[in-house]
Amino acid sequence: MSIETLFGLGAAALVGIGLYGLIVLAHPLRKIIAFNVMGSGVFVLFGALAKRGAGAGLHADPVPQALLITAIVVAFAASALAVALIVRLIESTDSASLAGDPLDEGTH
Repeated sequence: MSIETLFGLGAAALVGIGLYGLIVLAHPLRKIIAFNVMGSGVFVLFGALAKRGAGAGLHADPVPQALLITAIVVAFAASALAVALIVRLIESTDSASLAGDPLDEGTH
């Protein structure tokens, strides 16, 4: 088994774990973390694919590396924005949930 295959399998595992967490977890902060885990799997996969071309004796292409670095920075900024929105949601509603309380809906 080559190192690229190992990285590909690890990336698939990270994407699967992140997708599972995104579907199953209810708390918004946990969903953000699961989304970041899934994104990390995609970054590892793209890194493994970029490495494969350089390992075949071809010149290393800097474009996939630059795209990965840019994607990591954008993912960090998006995560920071999502956390700030959750903090704002908690401050305004005293709850981290977007769904209404089922007990309150029947009393109105």
